[in-house]
Amino acid sequence: MIEVRGLTKRYGATLAVDALSFDVRPGTVTGFLGANGSGKSTTMRMILGLDRPDAGQVRIGGRRYGDLRWPLREVGALLEARAFHPGRTARDHLAALAASNAVPWSRASEVLDMVGLASVARQRAGKFSLGMAQRLGIAAALLGDPPVLLLDEPVNGLDPAGIRWIRDLLTSLAAQGRAVFVSSHLISEIALMAEHLVVIGRGRLLADTSVAELSLGAPSLEAAFLELTGASAEYQAAPWPPVAQPPVAQPQVAQPQVARPPVAQPKGVSS
Repeated sequence: MIEVRGLTKRYGATLAVDALSFDVRPGTVTGFLGANGSGKSTTMRMILGLDRPDAGQVRIGGRRYGDLRWPLREVGALLEARAFHPGRTARDHLAALAASNAVPWSRASEVLDMVGLASVARQRAGKFSLGMAQRLGIAAALLGDPPVLLLDEPVNGLDPAGIRWIRDLLTSLAAQGRAVFVSSHLISEIALMAEHLVVIGRGRLLADTSVAELSLGAPSLEAAFLELTGASAEYQAAPWPPVAQPPVAQPQVAQPQVARPPVAQPKGVSS
């Protein structure tokens, strides 16, 4: 379980996260939604102890991340797809992580097979496509068989079959009793995989509710999300195509009347 209480983070004059509180409970996929610049990545980094909050606290299984003796066995995380040495093979990358957290070396082969990379286990990870790198990152998150998973944009770079695979994987892991916290801009995918939602805007909590409740009365989860976050979106583009504006009527200006002198008639000519 992840417990976030009063989490606050500033970068100079910018308030990135503002007194944020929520729970990620076991047995559920919790979607983490927000527009660009809303504070999602900063929040995830603070959960994992990568950024220090200015106020508030986070507990994973009742403890701070920094107090976990074997972090990979308590929480698996994917924040960056290419968080590996490009010269290492996929197997060696996972073997090094396993050794650092007292995870059996054989587990590396298991998770490579789980994510569909067994056939390229001996290839250098630096040559992987984005989708393959994403799968390797997911394998690293699963390495310690943790009860908590935290994934930032896990479907990036995946093809349609891969997106369906990650959806089925995360829902099955939650069904096993794990707490799964996943951020994504693909709201249609969150609608399919998540049961609960945490929505933030400009660092503040906007909703902590079920997918069904937020979607109630809206044509889709996406429509409900856009209505909820519209006022807090940091970047708002003008509508496209631009709306044609009617021509502005120009006021009629009266032309001044100039008096002309009478034309003189020549002498001897009668009119």
